[in-house]
Amino acid sequence: MTHTEVKSLDVILDNEQRDGYCSGEVVSGHISLKLTEATTMKSIKVLLKGYAQVSWMHKRSRYSEERKFLSLSKTLVATTGTQYPILDSGTYEMPFDLQLPQNHLVSSFSGKHGHVYYMVQAVLKRPFHESQRVCRELRIISHIDVSVPTLISPVSQTCKKMIGCWIFNSGPISLTVSINRQGYCSGESIPIYALIENRSSRLVMPKAVIYQIQTYTAKGKTTSIKQVVASARGNVVSPDTSNRWNGKTLNIPPVSPSILNLDILRVEYLLAVIVKIPGAKYLEVQLPVVIGTSGFSMSSSSIVNTGLLYPTCMLPDIPEAPPSYAEVVSEEQFEEHRTSTCQSQPDWLLDGSAFTCIQQFRLQPPPPYSEIYPSEQ
Repeated sequence: MTHTEVKSLDVILDNEQRDGYCSGEVVSGHISLKLTEATTMKSIKVLLKGYAQVSWMHKRSRYSEERKFLSLSKTLVATTGTQYPILDSGTYEMPFDLQLPQNHLVSSFSGKHGHVYYMVQAVLKRPFHESQRVCRELRIISHIDVSVPTLISPVSQTCKKMIGCWIFNSGPISLTVSINRQGYCSGESIPIYALIENRSSRLVMPKAVIYQIQTYTAKGKTTSIKQVVASARGNVVSPDTSNRWNGKTLNIPPVSPSILNLDILRVEYLLAVIVKIPGAKYLEVQLPVVIGTSGFSMSSSSIVNTGLLYPTCMLPDIPEAPPSYAEVVSEEQFEEHRTSTCQSQPDWLLDGSAFTCIQQFRLQPPPPYSEIYPSEQ
């Protein structure tokens, strides 16, 4: 038998434009049904389901897991005893409301090897017919308050690297990074306090990035995806100089909140400051951050904690002298300089005074001071 009697079946939510639903809220709407003729029904139900799935291939083996953590239902049309209800031809709008549980749900998410998915589903059953189903995706946001004590304390880390070896040591490069808290929301800016001390003979370049790390677990195996969601470049640091970031800001783009309450899929974030070193492995400091949904106003990111790395950052900016040769070198010039000079010269030359001379004369002279635009802060 055909389904010609049922012209259309749809799920309409009352607030289609809202960003998402949270624990304890009511999901309301109606089921729209159009019939071309009188039709016998067994039941019409509305379901709300939530589940997580992960799946990936590794060495010709597939690893997959699924977690179902939400299942709600409401019957809109039901059979009474052995009597099937008959609906005349026409258009029907059947309202429904389903309340989400109060316990913390997992935020909706779609990643490379898995997703967290919620849907509202209408199910129409008729005698001697296959069930007809239609689904509408529902976005769920699990609120994370970033103003809790564990996320509002400052965090700092230092690392150091010696360039060269034995008698050919070029000198150390050290990096200290501090942020005023660990919890932020999408749209905020993270003020970064950092000190890059370059006591080597090499030109180095710092940058800040925010990594999103997706971790999937299935059948005892784990795989991770690490991707950059935001970045900002600092100024080149010349040999035997230092550079200080007094609250350099890195904007957080619209990203999924951290997912920390699911065993098969986690979404975490890292703030990293990386110092690129020609001819050597980069120097990096990583600080974990939690991306939440509430807790601070948007302007709070500009508040400076005087107990951080540099208490003098509250002082007015001191007028700076014209930039040095190294400060006006673009990233493209830096990369060209690094690949053409560092990779083509032996290590004994990279760490000596001759390399410093090469650096000095390979860099182009700076433009007139009036033509130099302020670098990004």
